[in-house]
Amino acid sequence: MPLSRPVVREALLVVFGFSFLALLSQVRIMLPFTPVPVTLQTLAVLLVALSFGSLRGGITVASYIVGGAIGIPVFAGGACGWKHLLGPTGGYLVGFFFAALFVGYLAGIGWSKSFWRSFVAALIGTLIIYIFGALWLSLFVGFSKAIMLGILPFIPGDLLKALVVALVLPSMWKVIPKNGSLCHDGSFNQQ
Repeated sequence: MPLSRPVVREALLVVFGFSFLALLSQVRIMLPFTPVPVTLQTLAVLLVALSFGSLRGGITVASYIVGGAIGIPVFAGGACGWKHLLGPTGGYLVGFFFAALFVGYLAGIGWSKSFWRSFVAALIGTLIIYIFGALWLSLFVGFSKAIMLGILPFIPGDLLKALVVALVLPSMWKVIPKNGSLCHDGSFNQQ
């Protein structure tokens, strides 16, 4: 039985989102005082989540994490392997998934249709990533150092990323199908 057009369209969007996330993950700047690099991963995760919704965004980010874990060089700087999920920055990768789910949910209830709500949703997603990342990092360096090394240096850049997400989001609607798209609750939406 051939695949229906909506299923093929959804699969292609997930592949597009995976590729977009993998591409932006290659932008990595190592800082001498922290094991956490500056990357564009968070920008990609938040943009995918606000563009795709909870289900499609979650599937996309989960695919990225699993793909990187099993050996596809998609993590920051072309890294891959389970050791990156278990290493000091693994919590950020896990946080990407939960941020995509929640921010995608916010998109599904209309937050992606407004600049300010998109900006706030991106900030909430960033906070989710910080929580998972810093808690995991604290197992390696202690809680106060995790805050100092894994959150505080990144706040200015992440504010800028949230702003970019809110500004770029309207152009993403040109890529996302208007008919037959998968809703954030998993049902097909035939508008």
